Amino acid sequence: MKRHKSPCIDVCKFTGPNKWCLGCGRTKEEAQKWKKLKPYDIKRLQNSLKKRMFLINN
Repeated sequence: MKRHKSPCIDVCKFTGPNKWCLGCGRTKEEAQKWKKLKPYDIKRLQNSLKKRMFLINN
């Protein structure tokens, strides 16, 4: 099974009310669980990260 590459860009600064990473948009918990997520859950999280990063950057 193909593994999805982590969205981490080594910024790792968690901030704001949701504690989202400024680099990738994940929470600490999501980052820790990334390697154990099933492909469907990774895809769902990736879609959420796009929205989060838009909110972080705007």
